[in-house]
Amino acid sequence: MIIDSMRVEWTEFRPGGIRLNKTKMAYFDQEDILHLEISDEPEKGSIELNPNITVELNDAGELIGIEILNASVFIRDSIMESVQAKILSPDEV
Repeated sequence: MIIDSMRVEWTEFRPGGIRLNKTKMAYFDQEDILHLEISDEPEKGSIELNPNITVELNDAGELIGIEILNASVFIRDSIMESVQAKILSPDEV
């Protein structure tokens, strides 16, 4: 089964039980784009961290969203790096 787009919502809790806004995730299969919406505030600017990752900011310069292009490759590579680091340093947490 191929998913053309997927939207997921979840609520996060900070240490101490402070509730954050609901975070939304949307994945667009055909474009291979993952978008994380941390807040539904209007976007006032963005910063390109690298050619595939852009962060969205509100009026106060706070992070409200993340867009990841070529998301499947990014996630695969991130997981592989974590696994390799764990294998090379099994005693470290």
